[in-house]
Amino acid sequence: MRERRGMQFDKRRRRPGRFADLRIGKIDYKDDKLLRRFLTENGKIIPRRISGVSAKTQRKLTRAIKRARIMALMPFAEEAYK
Repeated sequence: MRERRGMQFDKRRRRPGRFADLRIGKIDYKDDKLLRRFLTENGKIIPRRISGVSAKTQRKLTRAIKRARIMALMPFAEEAYK
């Protein structure tokens, strides 16, 4: 802990991420219901500041979404662009 003129500063309490709240164990590219929660209606990946997940989890999510798209389990873009 840092001291400044006799005062002590505590570290901030870490807030659990969204995955800890939802009790989701592993991110899998085959779980399209989970992955669709983190996509917009246009098919874009929701940024971490909006979704509320940690940076590490966001990287895992992005990797899983991209793998699912390549394996044709999820579309690259929704058909909302008609």
